Amino acid sequence: MDPENTNESITELRKQALEKIDSVGEDAIHPKDLQRVKKDDNWLKRFLKHNDFKQKESFQMLWTVLQWRKENNVNDICEENVSMEILVSGGFFPRGKDIDGCTLLIFKCKEYVKNQYEPEVTRRTVLYWMERLERQTNGQPITLFFDMEKCGLANMDLDFTKYLIGLFKDYYPFFLNYVIVFEMPWILSAAFKVIKSWLPERAVKKIKFVSRSDLEKFVPKDQALTCWGGEDDYTFRFESEEKVDEETLNSNTNNRKVRFHDAKQMSDVGSSIFASEGDGALIRVVSPEGLLKFVKDHDNDFACNLVLQNISTSHVSYKVKTTTPEKFRVRPGIGILAPGATIIINISLLAAYKTVNVSKDKFLILSTAVDQKDMSSEMLHQTWKNTTVSKENQIHLRCAPMGDVIKNGSVPYGSSDAEPNLGKVTATLQDIRRNQLELNHSIKSMMYIQIALLVLVLAAVLYLITSKSSQQLLPPNSGNGAL
Repeated sequence: MDPENTNESITELRKQALEKIDSVGEDAIHPKDLQRVKKDDNWLKRFLKHNDFKQKESFQMLWTVLQWRKENNVNDICEENVSMEILVSGGFFPRGKDIDGCTLLIFKCKEYVKNQYEPEVTRRTVLYWMERLERQTNGQPITLFFDMEKCGLANMDLDFTKYLIGLFKDYYPFFLNYVIVFEMPWILSAAFKVIKSWLPERAVKKIKFVSRSDLEKFVPKDQALTCWGGEDDYTFRFESEEKVDEETLNSNTNNRKVRFHDAKQMSDVGSSIFASEGDGALIRVVSPEGLLKFVKDHDNDFACNLVLQNISTSHVSYKVKTTTPEKFRVRPGIGILAPGATIIINISLLAAYKTVNVSKDKFLILSTAVDQKDMSSEMLHQTWKNTTVSKENQIHLRCAPMGDVIKNGSVPYGSSDAEPNLGKVTATLQDIRRNQLELNHSIKSMMYIQIALLVLVLAAVLYLITSKSSQQLLPPNSGNGAL
């Protein structure tokens, strides 16, 4: 289609969408999506491409997507409201590009065990990556890369795979380049026949089954991980979209990196809490009085409570940041306090980091006066994007060493000698658990197969017995038919 006709199609699709929105009210869709309908030609063009420039189908899909995004709060998905434990586990993450320059969204299928997490939690984490990649690539197609080397039946989840396919088919138009299936075990080939049946014919052509020998046809060697036979020696480590530098703190919040410039303010000696002197402070730390101390809670997780109080006469918004967001979950990490009000903020150490020393980790509490006491999440985050915080409204916190927490009755977590061994033990136990789940699943599968075979054998025996009995009951054949 020539550019002029393409522009006409986009204009027509936009017109239909805006007319629909006018008829049902703007509250039917998210404000961000409304702005995309009004201004983002590239987004609307993707709906047209996805549906071969058929206006009716393109509009129907656009309206379905707008409603789905509103109902599922897709625009509000961020690191603060998804499972950080899944994000840091390395089960799926973007890395490298395919032969067409499209970003790979890698699924390390061996790391995935069905029902390890609540399905809704896993799905929302997938949406986080989808939204993040849309922003990162400006809507350019991506490629799903299923690394299935050494996978077993326990790693196969048809419901989750069907959900993934549905995202690209129904909610993320023209966003899929290829589906690359790497080193698929033969035992799972039947499952992929089922998966193919869910896809339209042209989508089936996008599925490429590859091995080490022919991977380079779809992923350049310098973009492929070394474990696939490539040259990229990348080791996964989750990085926040708001990238963090652990060494210095920039006091200007317009710069998203958390940096600690003045090491003296955060020294190991003396108080762990630092705030500049002056009468302009808006909030204070009620508790703890010293270092943030992580102790086991009733769920056997390490956590601590941070209590803040608004000591000003106006409404104040606070924001909690950390040098290592991949380690901690902060709830609530941002909010508004009325004059004199207090808030209890729970900071928990994610399970993947239970054996890690946290004494070098730092937190920063920022505060700023706001005019409104009731602000939407979007408005609040936008406020912080445009805010510069003075020194008196910054509070720096450090974490206490976890040396007083005893593991197995003897070895403290904070011990530098113990940490590497504990990490190895934890990794080994995780491998044992994963292998046990695979073994259990395989045993169940074999049991079902044996039961099926037994049923078939019994049916065959009964058939033979019945046939033989019937032949014995028949009158003997006299040859001429006379009695």
